[in-house]
Amino acid sequence: MALSKRSIQVVVILTFVVFIAFFHSVSMQDSWRGSPQRIGLGKTPGLAPPPASGRIGDNTSIDELQDPAPSNAQSAFHPGIVKRPGTNYSHVVVVPRMQEDDIGWMDAELPEIEFIVYTADDPKAPLHPPKNKGHEVMIYLTYIIDNYSNLPDIITFMHAHRWTHHNNELLGSDAVQMIPAVSFERVTREGYMNLRCHWDPGCPEWLFPSNTEESLKKQEEPYVAKAWNELHPFDPIPHVLAQPCCAQFAVSKERIHSVPLHRFVFYRDWMLHTPLSDYVSGRIWEYTWQFVFTGQNTLCPAEHICYCDGFGVCFGGEAEYDDYFELQRKKRESQKELDKWHSRMAVVKEAEIRYGAEHAGSLEPPERGRDVYLKDHIEALERESENRMIDAKERGKNPQARAKEAGRKWEEGDGF
Repeated sequence: MALSKRSIQVVVILTFVVFIAFFHSVSMQDSWRGSPQRIGLGKTPGLAPPPASGRIGDNTSIDELQDPAPSNAQSAFHPGIVKRPGTNYSHVVVVPRMQEDDIGWMDAELPEIEFIVYTADDPKAPLHPPKNKGHEVMIYLTYIIDNYSNLPDIITFMHAHRWTHHNNELLGSDAVQMIPAVSFERVTREGYMNLRCHWDPGCPEWLFPSNTEESLKKQEEPYVAKAWNELHPFDPIPHVLAQPCCAQFAVSKERIHSVPLHRFVFYRDWMLHTPLSDYVSGRIWEYTWQFVFTGQNTLCPAEHICYCDGFGVCFGGEAEYDDYFELQRKKRESQKELDKWHSRMAVVKEAEIRYGAEHAGSLEPPERGRDVYLKDHIEALERESENRMIDAKERGKNPQARAKEAGRKWEEGDGF
């Protein structure tokens, strides 16, 4: 029986739709050197309501996890509105620790700060993650999941060590100096603030997902593209991921709430079930937090603005900031030269003791008086550096100066 004209039209349309679907699936398979298809492809988007524990069963594989609901990451984020000057912000510091870590400095030095400490390697501790994996990631996500409906205004996520290279050099690499100095106003405005101001390592470019070759420096890099497809299946794989290291940051309650709770549950379930190692999975997230909370794959604020608007250390501009570090460089170079002078003099004196002055005379001694000059020069550079730092911290007490250096509008009566 001959087909009607309407039936022929329907057949043609269906054939076209099937062809388009097939072409799209082939294109996806060819991209990113065979990166896996989206997690749970074919399942209804959106996580099923999690159990009371906030996690799924231990036997669930990565492929069985459901996609978080699709969304345009950047459109969900808006600048926060700071409180009126003089108004307090509620605040906690979330800290992952190992049992061996000494955290006595928290109560001893910062008794006014509320610390929420999770012990990663002690399942009997009052606060502990469901699994010790992914370094600090599991604990950060667990805190957010468990407290999503009862968050303070500002949450600072930091490691347990007081002194560490993770911390800012101009604040003594000291958490005791950094934590009280964090500007809650900047965190509120920005939503997310990396606590490390120095770009190295991490900026201006760091992880390249298209790079599949392993390297000792970036062991996680070959696994980024696959992990990205699993974690962010509705967002294209970026060309590069970058922010200052080392997974220490402050975030506002509003910014956390701009990301649905089920997505944090999904992220943690991924961490629980990914076959990637503790080290690799943690390192991938070290350069993923800025995307989760800002929608930007690269987030590298100018160092001088980070120090000024973020911590109240304001040199007056980028040039003045660079001048300060030039002083530091000159001091280091002079100290190296002085150390070399002392080493050469020690060799000459040792030769005199062992072999006599005649033999020692064949050795070329260091320039006489150069040590005195270098010592005076180093002391002068130290004094100049100290004075500039004092001025920078004093300038940082002025909200207008902070706004000017950060390049944002300020009006009389505005706070920080």
